[in-house]
Amino acid sequence: MQTILSIPSQRKRILESFVRHLAAARLPCRWDNRRAGHDVQQLSGLDTTFLNIETPTTYGHTGGLAIFDPSTADHLVSFDEVKRTLTERLHLIPQFRRRLVEVPFGLDRPYWIEDPDFDLDFHVRNIGLPRPGTMRQLAEQVERIIARPLDRGRPLWELYFIEGLENGHVAQLTKIHHSAIDGVGGAEALAATLDLSPEPRVVEPPAHPWEPDRIPTDLEMLNRALFALSMKPLKDYQLFLETMNNLPEVARAAGIEFPGLGQPRTVSPEAAVPMLSQAASAPPRTMLNTIIGPHRHVAFTSIGLDKIKTIKNAFGTTVNDVVLAVSSGAIRRYLLDHDDLPEDPLVAMVPISVRSEHDDGNSGNRVASMTASLHTDIEDPVERLCAIHESMKVAKDQHRAIPADLQQDMAEFSPPLIAAQAARLGVRAAAEGWVDLPYNIVISNVPGPQFPLYGSGARLLASYPVSTITDGSGLNITVQSYNGNIDVGVVGCRELVPDIWDIVDSIEESVAELVELADAMVKPQVKKSAATTKRTAKKLAAKKPAAKKPAAKKSAAKKSAAKKAPAKKRAARQPAAKTPVARTRSAKTGADR
Repeated sequence: MQTILSIPSQRKRILESFVRHLAAARLPCRWDNRRAGHDVQQLSGLDTTFLNIETPTTYGHTGGLAIFDPSTADHLVSFDEVKRTLTERLHLIPQFRRRLVEVPFGLDRPYWIEDPDFDLDFHVRNIGLPRPGTMRQLAEQVERIIARPLDRGRPLWELYFIEGLENGHVAQLTKIHHSAIDGVGGAEALAATLDLSPEPRVVEPPAHPWEPDRIPTDLEMLNRALFALSMKPLKDYQLFLETMNNLPEVARAAGIEFPGLGQPRTVSPEAAVPMLSQAASAPPRTMLNTIIGPHRHVAFTSIGLDKIKTIKNAFGTTVNDVVLAVSSGAIRRYLLDHDDLPEDPLVAMVPISVRSEHDDGNSGNRVASMTASLHTDIEDPVERLCAIHESMKVAKDQHRAIPADLQQDMAEFSPPLIAAQAARLGVRAAAEGWVDLPYNIVISNVPGPQFPLYGSGARLLASYPVSTITDGSGLNITVQSYNGNIDVGVVGCRELVPDIWDIVDSIEESVAELVELADAMVKPQVKKSAATTKRTAKKLAAKKPAAKKPAAKKSAAKKSAAKKAPAKKRAARQPAAKTPVARTRSAKTGADR
């Protein structure tokens, strides 16, 4: 390290400390202290990326579709009540009252301010479905709503209360920009509006009443941007130092080998293979990997979490591995049906949360990503699952080797104006075939609560993610676990994936196939284990020596042995030896969870 930087270690530490303090310096964030009682928040480089990728056909918002059963409420669950509950809890979701303020000429990243023109009625809307209100009808309504961009002059979210579903159910579609919130933050925002029982909880009012901000002038924004530009060389140098400190890990994650750098500090020796593991080439191009249109198709399904865990336990993988495997099986079937399955395996981009225990849902996007092969070139589903498991182990090792903060800081390296153009150009270039695709599909797994939740007294039945797609990746599969199920949301370009419900059907078929194979593998092992235990018990009973008694009491001993003989035979015939087997299996299953 000293060779690269040519700085003595003590002087280097002093310089690093100086750079950190200067880089953290900020001008006062308050545009008008008399009216704003808080600091405004600047978007991070990653937050800004979700704004930069937007085009007339690519939208940066994500969302969720919640299905409720009003029969658990002791009153009519109406739109007015939902809006009243949201009004009482707005302070628990600060993003809902913040709007963007962009810097002139794109000289710096935008800021969030408390919207002085906030109007809840603009954001919360009520619609209904025609009879019979099936899931496919609901999906068509969702498709229309998510294919409209959000208004950047207002807080970047909308909520739709949808009535008229079959079985008397109602739905709630939340649409919020990814620049304001990530998957974990979205789950926390949803939880803020829900309760643990049909009886709504009492929510304490905020400690300080909400106050809007004054919208800053262009001159004020330019002044702040110039200060930020003056500090950028110091911040860039700090990023350079951090990168040099982690150069082996960064190089290997990018697929670059430099002689003399040595092995990364936290990557295991057996992981000394490329990030994509057994994917020997760049992600192949398919019908899904081209320019997308402005319209969307969505489809949903729910799968029992017990089925996923049955597969996981049988084959020694993780829940996330199983999610990737069933998604891989569905995509493989879909491409085979369309004569478009490439010889090389498809590659998935898997978002992961890098939130610490000190982060909350208000801290913007705290996510990183890793890529791993889906092994769609493997026909056997079990072999494919095991190969995905190995690929994910390599990807996780590579990801852990790079500090999470460094990954976040890299998104802020380029000047905002250049970063905005580069983001759109990079996505377009990959979709048009000018450069290699970074990945074929995004597959995400968001953890959720494993207990029932209620909204205005109505029980939450399912919570389906509704994610986003971009040029070059026209299909997204996101799952969220909730109360014993995983709820699957599939989003695709309407022109590229006209039959998106076939993918949902294939996901269900992939799960059923793996469950059947898992049961077939586990049952013979259980029978074999039980038979082995029974034979062992018989052998032990047969070899057990008779108790030796004094010679004077020989006749009494024989008499006692004669009385115990039938008991021995009964013990040999009894299936009591199965009890330890049942306990062993139960303990093993619990440990595997």
